[in-house]
Amino acid sequence: MFERFSASYYLGRLYVQPTADGVAAIHHGDHRRTNEQLYATGEGVERLDAPLVMKFDGRGGHFPVVGDADVPRGTLAVPGHLSDDRIPGRREVLLASADRARELLRYAGYDPDVALDDPETDSEPGPDVGR
Repeated sequence: MFERFSASYYLGRLYVQPTADGVAAIHHGDHRRTNEQLYATGEGVERLDAPLVMKFDGRGGHFPVVGDADVPRGTLAVPGHLSDDRIPGRREVLLASADRARELLRYAGYDPDVALDDPETDSEPGPDVGR
């Protein structure tokens, strides 16, 4: 789904569609597989539900992406504040590498080791993880 683009990013093409939810999401199977292939180190027990960090169209803003069973495979569902008049449609999407994603999540005030939707935390996903 994604291929190496640079030291900090992977490039992929996803169908992007708007969602009423407040957080961006891809199909939970795609999310888990991407975490396993691109974020996991292969050492010890690792989280496979860590938020992915993406951006598209050079809009500058990175955003966290979670897994959701209701999103079709190969689709990125984005909240209204990230959408524009070209959505829905197939788009190039940049996925931050594991190190870059952790860095961006920390800058935005999230603990990269805690799920964004974890009821034990007060963390609410913001509109942009970073720039």
